[in-house]
Amino acid sequence: MKYAPHDYQAYAIDYIETHPIATVFLDMGLGKTSITLTAIKNLLFDSFEVYRVLVIAPLRVARDTWTAEADKWDHLQSLICSVAVGTEAQRRAALLRPADVYIINRENVQWLIEESGINLDVDMIVIDELSSFKNHNTKRFRSLLKIRPKVSRIVGLTGTPTPNGLMDLWAQFRIMDRGERLGRFITKFRTDYFVPDKRNGQVVYSYKPLPFAEEAIYRKISDITISMKSTDHIQMPELVSSEYTVQLSQDELAHYEELKRDLVLTLADGEITAANAASLSNKLSQMANGAIYDDSGAVIQIHDRKLDALEDLIEAANGKPVLVAYWFKHDYLRIAERLKKLHIPFSRMDDSDSIARWNRGEIPVGLIHPASAGHGLNLQSGGSTIIWFGVTWSLELYQQTVARLWRQGQTSSTVVVQHIITKGTIDNRIMKALSQKEHTQTALIDAVKADLKI
Repeated sequence: MKYAPHDYQAYAIDYIETHPIATVFLDMGLGKTSITLTAIKNLLFDSFEVYRVLVIAPLRVARDTWTAEADKWDHLQSLICSVAVGTEAQRRAALLRPADVYIINRENVQWLIEESGINLDVDMIVIDELSSFKNHNTKRFRSLLKIRPKVSRIVGLTGTPTPNGLMDLWAQFRIMDRGERLGRFITKFRTDYFVPDKRNGQVVYSYKPLPFAEEAIYRKISDITISMKSTDHIQMPELVSSEYTVQLSQDELAHYEELKRDLVLTLADGEITAANAASLSNKLSQMANGAIYDDSGAVIQIHDRKLDALEDLIEAANGKPVLVAYWFKHDYLRIAERLKKLHIPFSRMDDSDSIARWNRGEIPVGLIHPASAGHGLNLQSGGSTIIWFGVTWSLELYQQTVARLWRQGQTSSTVVVQHIITKGTIDNRIMKALSQKEHTQTALIDAVKADLKI
């Protein structure tokens, strides 16, 4: 297929080529993979500024998306890509194969750098979903930091740079510029731009930005960062978001409030204990969805309100395919059981075959877990409706999952996002938190938005 880049794509390609450090906040659906591959091709074969590239991406994106894009476009046919995923033997074979671009999943970064014994001798690294390196305590972050000085070019790609607030930026830019702009140490970054928020004595649980922090941080990173929002550059379908509210019975709500108050709930089928606030949040989300794991790991059924609502929403779709996002394993099992009972064909979106079948319109109901299929997958050909059976605290996973349908190439004029919300539960709090996080992220993207007057 002939590649005819939009103006914004041409701008981004040039930006990557002319900036050895390029942080590119590309909204979902703007074609970041084809943009980056085009820049890589030009740097390899036109200007000869690089000779070998390592791409780090989420597993399914590494396995499916990058090579699919390279195969899709005529001008990229000269690129030799080698995908290093799978067993250790398969990864080794792929990394030892002569290639221009090596693609590995982020979970194996530490293995590649510290355990494999393989010296790829790359001079350019592309991090697809840079925000997955937002935690400076992870092994992948520390490993990548070790080889960063040896790399002359680096590209960071993401559509969700601050999923949990400004604090997420430090680790990402520590990798990008080795600490030049936001500092080499997280403690100084906190001191310069934040004050303690929630704390217990000397233990600080969270920080809040100082009044000037946003503007100052954006100004610091602006010379190596561009951002583009899909609504600014392409004709996106209308995004319609709504809530379908369900209500617990008095007894069910009493059980919910008891667990919330006492951190312990004793039912006829078992006992549920929440050890801390994080555990309690998890348990309350489960109860809102209709089932909960007891202390022995068994599943206790609480209610079917959300299953009934899901059935209604699927029926209201009038045969149009729907994508259903679930979070807990028992969510999937209960949804699958209900769909089987209704004789509605479905499939979990967890492999290349199911994704291809969905895009061909062969799957009426696709079940997707945000953590395993939220990034980079193109699902817009198979439908335009997504139903959140259970909502997630993660803005990044939430936005990326919605963007599987609300993206360039969606043929429907409207993408519908339905949230099944259990009234008076933690569901309402999660939706509010997602909205507040969106404000911070939107401010960042607007602050470094690319000037396309070229």
